[in-house]
Amino acid sequence: MRRVVFNQKGGVGKSTITCNLAAISAHQGKRTLVVDLDPQGNSTQYLLGQAGEAFDTTLADFFDQTLNFKLNPKKTGEFVVASPFDGLDVMPSHPALEDLQSKLESRYKIYKLRDALNELADDYDVVYIDTPPALNFYTRSALIAADSCLIPFDCDEFSRRALYSLMENVQEIQADHNRELRVEGIVVNQFQARAGLPQKVVQELINEGLPVLAPYLSASIKIKESHEQSKPMIHLDPKHKLALEFVALHDTLARAYGA
Repeated sequence: MRRVVFNQKGGVGKSTITCNLAAISAHQGKRTLVVDLDPQGNSTQYLLGQAGEAFDTTLADFFDQTLNFKLNPKKTGEFVVASPFDGLDVMPSHPALEDLQSKLESRYKIYKLRDALNELADDYDVVYIDTPPALNFYTRSALIAADSCLIPFDCDEFSRRALYSLMENVQEIQADHNRELRVEGIVVNQFQARAGLPQKVVQELINEGLPVLAPYLSASIKIKESHEQSKPMIHLDPKHKLALEFVALHDTLARAYGA
């Protein structure tokens, strides 16, 4: 199972959702890989405790290799870094991904990530792909490589407006490049149960027949501590309300899709 976490709007919790669901997957015994395609490298920092520049091999090196023929190219597995958490590996981001993007687009390397993950298919049960807050080369590569898409939603009107365009973009990728791609659901993030607006906006999505997933993820200051310590909630405070919500969301997805 390969899941891409995607929203064109920034600040909606893509990296937080990616890393926490992946950490739970590994904690439950599944061999899990996180692919960090965002040049900002938030997932890399969250899971490895260091920025991409700290590693000898990153996704920037992987994509650079696709542009420059080598007699003895590195295998895909050589771009993977083990995290401190059992069963959880990372393909780290790097700021150089930003500069590589135009070259990769012009030379139509859009299927290289899919091919690389196919090479790793026997090594991992679940792959989570974190994406930049834009529909660019890396996001399209992820959607082409993935089985499904999770869409974070942070309960405001701007996110709602962006949601419809995002769904159309996913459908276009599905039609043109990846007929197996499906939207698994909308992940409601930073939900405030006592506030009227979040409840209203989410209910409107449900009324429109959009695939809103339960449970919703609560707003909590604890997640900042989780980021600072580079420990997903399942490792930082497994009994915390937000940690339990992440586990329930993960298990909902696992029951529905088997991974």
